Amino acid sequence: MKATLASYNQTPRKVRLVTDLVKGKRVEDALVALSFLPKRAAAPIKKLIESAVANAVSKGEKKEALRVKNINVDSAGMLVKYMPRAMGRAAPIRRRKSQVTVTLSAETK
Repeated sequence: MKATLASYNQTPRKVRLVTDLVKGKRVEDALVALSFLPKRAAAPIKKLIESAVANAVSKGEKKEALRVKNINVDSAGMLVKYMPRAMGRAAPIRRRKSQVTVTLSAETK
């Protein structure tokens, strides 16, 4: 069961701080942890995990048995703007984007 966030406007380095917190946890524990985390990326990651859970439930899995197997955060390119600087020069401003992929697995006890 997978879900993907294709182009999120925050740097991958900052998003990885949030995803490393929930990697390997049970889905219910991950959602609780994300709801109290004061990071900007917490809300979109929580919504992405909920989407992956909905995909799993539609395929017949039980929500209680799901675990966050893996979360990958990759670069999704960047938007480059230019800022005027001294003596007629221009300096680039790089707005980095992230691509996040969540994989869930069912627990086997």
